[in-house]
Amino acid sequence: MLNTLKRIAKDLLAITWIRRTYEVVNRVLLETFGASRVLVWLYFVVSFLTFNREQAAVLRGRRDYYRNKHRDRPTHVELRRNVHRIEKGLTMRPRRPVFARDYIAETIEFYEDAVRQVQTAPGTMEPSEMEWAHDVLTEYFAVVDHSDETVAAALARFRAAGHDAEFTGKVPYPKKALSDISYEQLHELAMQRRSVRWFEDRPVPRELMDKALLLARQAPTACNRLPYEFRVFDEPDMVRTVSRIPFGTAGYADNIPSIVVVIGKLESYFSPRDRHAIYVDSSLAAMSFLLALETLGLSSSVINWPDFEPLERKMQKTLGLRTTDRVVMLIAVGYSHAEGLVPFSQKKELDTFRRFNELA
Repeated sequence: MLNTLKRIAKDLLAITWIRRTYEVVNRVLLETFGASRVLVWLYFVVSFLTFNREQAAVLRGRRDYYRNKHRDRPTHVELRRNVHRIEKGLTMRPRRPVFARDYIAETIEFYEDAVRQVQTAPGTMEPSEMEWAHDVLTEYFAVVDHSDETVAAALARFRAAGHDAEFTGKVPYPKKALSDISYEQLHELAMQRRSVRWFEDRPVPRELMDKALLLARQAPTACNRLPYEFRVFDEPDMVRTVSRIPFGTAGYADNIPSIVVVIGKLESYFSPRDRHAIYVDSSLAAMSFLLALETLGLSSSVINWPDFEPLERKMQKTLGLRTTDRVVMLIAVGYSHAEGLVPFSQKKELDTFRRFNELA
C-alpha cells in the first residue's frame, strides 16, 4: 500500500512538472511571437495547421461563390446582395437622380440568370426572392434618371429579360410605429431566458420550431445574404449522435429532445474580408431564435463549438458538411424540466463593458 501511494505521488509530481513546464514554454512563445505582426506571421508559418481548416473553408468558399454564379439554385446570394444595395440607394435622403451606376449592369446580369432559371426550371428558385428582385428593380428604374447611358442600357436589358410579373410591393417603405411592447416586458423576457440543460422527456413540435426560425430570419444580416443554415435534429437516435460530439454537453447530452446545428455558409462571399460575417449574422439570428423559443414555452441552451480539428472532422463526417460549411454553435431545445436548475450567471456591471465617446 505504501509503495502504491509513493508511486501515485511520484506520478502526480511528474504531471505537475510537465504542466508547469508547458505553461512556462507556452508563455515564452506567446510573449516572443506576439510582440509584432511579423513574428506572428512566422509563428503561424510554423504552426500552419492551427487555422488550416478555416483557411481552406474561406478559399473554397470564394471559389464556390464564382462557380455558383451561373448555376441553378434556390437562392442567388449575389442577386440578393446587389438588390439590397439598390434598396439602400432608394432609401437615401436626398436620393440621387442616378445611383448604383457602378453595379447596375452586374445586377441585371444576375437578374437575367434568375429569370432564365425560373423559365427553364420552374419551382427551383424561391419565388419570394424573385418577386423582391423584380419589384426593387422596377422601382429603381421608375425613379432613376434614364438619360444616363449605363442606366438606359440596364433598363433595356431588364425589359428584355422577359419576366412579366406583377408588382407585389416588396420595396422600401416607411418604418411602422414603434411596438407597444415595453422595455420592462422585453427585460422580463431576457431575464426569463436562461441556459437550460434539463428538459422534459417530450418532443418539440416542429411547427413551434419553424415559428421561432421565422423570427430568426428577421435578424439583421449583411446585404440581406442570410449566410447560414439551421439544421434541426429531433429524431432521438440522431439527437444523441449529434449531441455527443461537442465538449459542452458532457453529463446531459442524452437529456436533449432536439438539437440545432447553426452553420455558416462561406460560399456566400467573394472576398476574405467578409469571412467573419457568417459568425456575426448567424449569432444575430440565433439570439432572435432563442427569444422566440421562450415566447413559445420552449427553453434552450447554446452549446459552444471550439475550432478543434478532431471535433470539426467528426461533425463534418456525421452531417456530411462541405468544406465551406462552418459550424458556429449548437443549440439544445426542449421543454424545461420543472425540477431542473439553471446557473445564476452573474453578469458584468454596466460600467465594466460600456464606454461613451472614448478615443485613443
